Amino acid sequence: MNHLVPLDNLVAALSRLPGIGRRTAERMAMALVQDSKGLMRILANALLEADDGIANCERCGNVTLSAINPCELCTRHRKDAHVLCVVESPADIMKIEESGGFQGRYHALMGRISPMSGTGAADLRVDKLLARLVDEQITEVFIALGTDVESDATASYLKEVLSTRNVKVSRIAYGLPSGSAIEYSDGATLVKAIKGRQEVE
Repeated sequence: MNHLVPLDNLVAALSRLPGIGRRTAERMAMALVQDSKGLMRILANALLEADDGIANCERCGNVTLSAINPCELCTRHRKDAHVLCVVESPADIMKIEESGGFQGRYHALMGRISPMSGTGAADLRVDKLLARLVDEQITEVFIALGTDVESDATASYLKEVLSTRNVKVSRIAYGLPSGSAIEYSDGATLVKAIKGRQEVE
């Protein structure tokens, strides 16, 4: 029915969020529609405010305020400023920062090589990574990806690309459970994994 098109569109939009299936999206949509306290408008305003005020850092890819770009992690003094930690997403940067175990710079790839999802090496921010090696005089690239098959493939690709560069390449130690992602790891595990990183051979 035509009068339900807005509801269908809401469900479709919600189901595009990670971890939200069709049924969950339907329940969320119905909760929003039935709410009498204006949650729909509160959510809409929050989304618009975030859309206007939040951006990805032009240098590392982290989430930052639109008015502060490059982000503070890229501009403030860091103890290991010549070590570049390569991660899959901004969520990983936040998780590693919370652990307090790393004091270098970051670079989010914004994905990983995933044939199933149609994501190839060309879709990642590898060109910007290579440019930063020279611009920031990077001496070590620390690959902090998960331990699943797609992350391993991405790490292998990065190792190959970086093999011709005058830079040390290391990978996060396997303190992370197999098949897990950095985003879901606790701080203590991350600190151990960071400190135990090894050079890629």
